[in-house]
Amino acid sequence: MGLAVFGVPAAIGYLGFTAAGVTGGSIASGMMSAAAVANGGAVAAGSAVAVLQSVGAAGLSGAASTVVAGAGAAVAGAAAACFG
Repeated sequence: MGLAVFGVPAAIGYLGFTAAGVTGGSIASGMMSAAAVANGGAVAAGSAVAVLQSVGAAGLSGAASTVVAGAGAAVAGAAAACFG
């Protein structure tokens, strides 16, 4: 459980979703740009980019930690395969 709960936020930070916002030139900034273009200039609330930025800024909630503990390794592996 611990590795997934701590690893997913770390992986999200590595992508560029941080407490200070999206890091310029990062994978996160590319995702945010594509999401904004696809949505007419704004990132939609509840979109993958919005959720990842929320986790990057605030960490995981208790409920999210439970979900991540069950499926976090798969999510982190998929992110690493797609973006790493």
